[in-house]
Amino acid sequence: MLDTIKESMSELDEESFINDLIDHYKLVTIFLISGIKLEGTITSSDSNTLTLKGSNNIQLVYKNAISTILPV
Repeated sequence: MLDTIKESMSELDEESFINDLIDHYKLVTIFLISGIKLEGTITSSDSNTLTLKGSNNIQLVYKNAISTILPV
């Protein structure tokens, strides 16, 4: 989905964006509101949290702490 251009940007919502990243094991950079930068692969998601698998750890990240998610 991220590799194709959508006719309407309203079709690209938070849930489908994150699910696409999970399904395709895409590497992401997540910036938190505090300025902290996290890198890894999102392995799961629910309404409030993401699970991010890094090179040597797994982190639980609250969605309300996220500023930006950038696919690499």
